[in-house]
Amino acid sequence: MLGALLAVATLGLVAIGTVWPVPSAVAYAGGGMILRPPSTPEEAVRNLGNEIGSQNWDKAYGSLANKAQFTEPEFVSNLQGRYPCLRTYATLDHFDVLPIHASDNEAEVRLNLYWSTVVGITVNGNDLHVVRVGSRWQPEWPMTKEQLAPPQVIPLTYLRWDVIERGPGDDWGAQDVEAPHVRIVDMRPIQRADGVVVLGELLNEDVVPAYVSVSATLLSHSKSTIGTRGCFDKISHLLLPKQVTPFLIRFPDVALSDVGSVRMEPFSALVSASADPVIEIDNVHLSPAPAAELSGQLISQSGQPVNVAHVLGTFYDKTGQVVWVADQYVDRALVPQMATPFEIHVPEDLAKSVSSQRTVVATYSVGGPQ
Repeated sequence: MLGALLAVATLGLVAIGTVWPVPSAVAYAGGGMILRPPSTPEEAVRNLGNEIGSQNWDKAYGSLANKAQFTEPEFVSNLQGRYPCLRTYATLDHFDVLPIHASDNEAEVRLNLYWSTVVGITVNGNDLHVVRVGSRWQPEWPMTKEQLAPPQVIPLTYLRWDVIERGPGDDWGAQDVEAPHVRIVDMRPIQRADGVVVLGELLNEDVVPAYVSVSATLLSHSKSTIGTRGCFDKISHLLLPKQVTPFLIRFPDVALSDVGSVRMEPFSALVSASADPVIEIDNVHLSPAPAAELSGQLISQSGQPVNVAHVLGTFYDKTGQVVWVADQYVDRALVPQMATPFEIHVPEDLAKSVSSQRTVVATYSVGGPQ
């Protein structure tokens, strides 16, 4: 009797699940999200966000009211990039939908897409025009045609350094190529809300290129070690001769009053490098507080796309001391000879102390850093 009751209950639950499936169960089984009929502008945009998140490009493209203006591959490349870049290998972490205004047949809705990349979350905001078609709402995608470099010949006259090191069969004794000489030219610890920040600048004072990094050790007043951390992304790791890079190292949950001294350890290694691509930084503008930011444009003078550009801004006070270091990874590839904008936020409480700035760009292309 018990077995029969369990069989009947199981069949009943299967029937209920088939007729009224739970969205999470369907998604887990590979069926994707069950989307609500777009009876409001917000639901239409939310459905589009879910389809983009699941990379269901056919449905996402098919839901657009203005899809006749561009092809599905153009729509996908507008989201993921025409050339390999940070966005190409990103996944959608989450999104939010913010209504702006609406009438009976039209609406404006903002869709913020939060992309998870290898260097963290990047935000892409889109203001969508949504129109009513019968009883349903359909969004229009704000397609921006990507600029293409015109056919041309670009002569390259850049410097290049190659490294030949001792091999297993070479009779060089213990001699090998010496590591480049680097030096910390500025360093200071400051207190921030989340802990202590050690920032400064590092100089390659040699005549050869160097791969550089730097670590900091905080010591207490009794000379005991509070912690040691290195610098991963707030630095330009490849320095050509006489180049300078900023650095910033964070120590969360540490009070500056507990720090007696800081021990710095720069690191350098000789690497092959070239002076190409040359990135021109144009139209640089430093906006004051409260919306303090450093903005400008990057223009690659190279003949090849630059897959990832890392913009580093160093901010100084009137005495020339480093006040802050901030950065931005450009999530789109730099197309040769075409301007790409960048924006770097400056904390409002530090912006009033900023008197000047210096901007550098580190680039990464398919095959390794340049």
